[in-house]
Amino acid sequence: MRKQIHCGSVAIGGGAPVSVQSMTNVDSRDEEALLRQIGTLQDAGCDIVRIAIPDMEAAETLGRVRRRTQMPLVADIHFDYRLALAAIENGADKIRINPGNIGSREKVRQVVKAAKDRGIPIRVGVNSGSLEKDILEKCGGVTAEGLAESALRSLALIEDMGFDDLAVSLKASDVRMNYRAHRIVAEKTSHPIHIGITEAGTVKRGKVKSAIGIGALLMEGIGDTLRVSLTADPAEEVRYGIEILEAMGLRQPKINLVSCPTCGRTKVDLQRLAEEAERRLCAADIRPGLTVAVMGCAVNGPGEAREADYGIAGGQGKGVIFAKGQLLMTVPEEELVDCLVKVIEENERIIR
Repeated sequence: MRKQIHCGSVAIGGGAPVSVQSMTNVDSRDEEALLRQIGTLQDAGCDIVRIAIPDMEAAETLGRVRRRTQMPLVADIHFDYRLALAAIENGADKIRINPGNIGSREKVRQVVKAAKDRGIPIRVGVNSGSLEKDILEKCGGVTAEGLAESALRSLALIEDMGFDDLAVSLKASDVRMNYRAHRIVAEKTSHPIHIGITEAGTVKRGKVKSAIGIGALLMEGIGDTLRVSLTADPAEEVRYGIEILEAMGLRQPKINLVSCPTCGRTKVDLQRLAEEAERRLCAADIRPGLTVAVMGCAVNGPGEAREADYGIAGGQGKGVIFAKGQLLMTVPEEELVDCLVKVIEENERIIR
């Protein structure tokens, strides 16, 4: 099991649930804009928010934002160690640095001392686009081995300074390279690992790359916190990160909807039925984690619906409704979702 650190109130590693992060993309010097976006991310289910700190004004703004939100905040620092010191002083819950671009060993030491005095962790971040020159020359370019070497070198640098409250991230936009690099590092360190596919792209392609890249690592037991990096609204990153964890069985979904892809045997408008059932049940005040099947024909429909907590099995313009393995009723197609939702709400409504 990996070591555990804490970013504010969120535990990372050591058996804690995998947390979802995102990063603000508004002006880091605009206090109100930051707070609005942090609120939006929190509503989407975000656990940790990272904020770029490009200058001293942004570091000071971080302090004011820190006093107005309970969200764990990570200060993202590049190039200037003084920004890291200022962010720590202004209440950052964690610092993200790349020791390779933060300056001399002595400058890194000052950042480490400040983090230790404040009792906050440091995330050592390495990206394929910013590998050290000597590693690039040694490896003949960007490679998984080079990424891993850079990450492990940076960890060792800080460990040698007597600091162990660390997380590590090493990200590439190449899914295979990303996977191999993480495998190497996971075998050689017990620090928590932040995973993701960097610069994954737009929502359309980035979601696919992220699902494959993040999912493959999670299946290997690698990953204690994650970010889905999309050229999109950061809240979209959060929602999709949560969906990945739900699909992996690492978070309980509001509804686990099982529905068939349809074929020539389908005699109901299954796409409409499934989408409406999912929308209404996700909004309903019911016990989370239910498996609901919305199936279209007599081949797999009755079996899937019977095995689910609740289900519909479609027929010729009509369907049957199951609850806990029992056939309840046969109803016309246009009444199927209404009846399904009513049955579930009668049996699974949360009493507050």
